[in-house]
Amino acid sequence: MKITSVELKISAVRRSQYPTDNKPEFLMVGRSNVGKSSFINTLINRKNYARTSANPGKTQTINFYLINNEFYLVDAPGYGFTNLSKTKQKKFGLMMEDYLTTRPNLKNVFMLIDFRHKPTNDDIQMYEYLKHYKIPVTIVATKTDKIGVTKQQAQRAMLVDSLDLVVGDDFVMFSNVTKLGKEDISKKIKRTI
Repeated sequence: MKITSVELKISAVRRSQYPTDNKPEFLMVGRSNVGKSSFINTLINRKNYARTSANPGKTQTINFYLINNEFYLVDAPGYGFTNLSKTKQKKFGLMMEDYLTTRPNLKNVFMLIDFRHKPTNDDIQMYEYLKHYKIPVTIVATKTDKIGVTKQQAQRAMLVDSLDLVVGDDFVMFSNVTKLGKEDISKKIKRTI
């Protein structure tokens, strides 16, 4: 997929602020520090368009990136970050629930997990939540370049098993360093729109 234009259209905290142009949306969810910004930057061929941060929990809005004037990549606040107050965590939870359950433009969720680690309870809860609402999910295992090739299949099997991956949901191994998985994600978006 050739990226010709990228624009951060809206940073929203409530439904009334979401785009109204009815274009397909692809949401990215994952724990804080899983690499959502790097994932976006790799997909759109830009170095620092989506800001990466050493401090997890920086994204506090739902950010709508308009790509090629055709579809949105939607970046959500990371979950599982304990340094946020309970009030903020609850606010984020309600904001995400509202988006996930009421947004007809949402075509697919890219759920990012860290390839190096067993999925956390937050990861498993998020996956079960998406399945409960019958939202199509692609699991994206980031940072695959950090695990040796000989151990990757065993690691992949452990992740698929831990999440109890539903038949039909894709599992993509991804690296913003080697660009592994980038083509798979692009094809998935193209097929969906």
